[in-house]
Amino acid sequence: MRKKACASRISTFRRSRTAERTAVIMESNHVNAHEPELVPHKGIKLIEGTHDPDDVDQICNLEIRDSDVFVITYPKSGTIWMQQILLLLESKGDVTAVSKLSKYSNADLIPWIELKGNRQAFITAPSPRLRVTHLQHHVMPSALSQRGKVIYVARNPKDVLVSYYHFHKVANMLETPRDFSDFFDKFLRGDVFGCSWFDHVKTWHSHKEDMNMLFITYEEMIQDLQSVVRRISLFLGKEMTDEQLANVVKHSTFNIMKKIPHANYEQVPGDLLNHHQGRFMRKGTIGDWKNHFTVAQNERFDETFNKEMKDVPLSFIWDILDIE
Repeated sequence: MRKKACASRISTFRRSRTAERTAVIMESNHVNAHEPELVPHKGIKLIEGTHDPDDVDQICNLEIRDSDVFVITYPKSGTIWMQQILLLLESKGDVTAVSKLSKYSNADLIPWIELKGNRQAFITAPSPRLRVTHLQHHVMPSALSQRGKVIYVARNPKDVLVSYYHFHKVANMLETPRDFSDFFDKFLRGDVFGCSWFDHVKTWHSHKEDMNMLFITYEEMIQDLQSVVRRISLFLGKEMTDEQLANVVKHSTFNIMKKIPHANYEQVPGDLLNHHQGRFMRKGTIGDWKNHFTVAQNERFDETFNKEMKDVPLSFIWDILDIE
């Protein structure tokens, strides 16, 4: 009996040690698992594996045509929305024509110029060349001061922070946030791709008279999309009938875009977006930050905002109730 008991204890001990070693190995693998990193480069941050610093360096020297259009945003500020609007304006409101051209998403037709290989594709592309970017002003083509058009979309930074936090969970090219509090701190420090929201918006806004720029806000688009689409159409010199403009507006609303495969990004391959972690198009509203910020975080954010933006003639809508 004693031999059996001893053998049983030894067997239990061995299983315990094996489980312990397995746990250590799993923990070690978790710690050493490679998370995408941000690469500091000339005052900006690039995403490892997604951007090529040498390629980005050449963007400022690009020759610009009069027909070129750049949509510039800080991340999670309406870039996808603007892709949809521009493509519909090009097709005069024909959503089926757009869906036939793009393989996975609208980014096939209006790509980010800073992504690997896209700069060279821009050089040889036919006019009109439509591009989106999150880059800061100092690395963009210097020729934009003489040619081309720029549409800058700004969004209230509290909602940007929340949307960006959730996007980090979906986007495989970005690190997974430890928690909301940690991401909150990183956002305020500008320790994210796009760097400081405050610097991005302030710098581009300060140059809006130096180029042919239309400066609009995400909140304006929610408040009166029809008016904004008309302004964009006039800015781009598009001749549209009322019916065509109405179609552009209809197929650019959040609820409709969520149902359009090339607009909602659900067809983007899983190696880029983890669709099991959430939807790319989440809420598209104003004031979701109230569901995430603590009172202390809100007070801290307001203090930073007031300090950074005190000399900038910009105002934002912070709650959907303020416009309904």
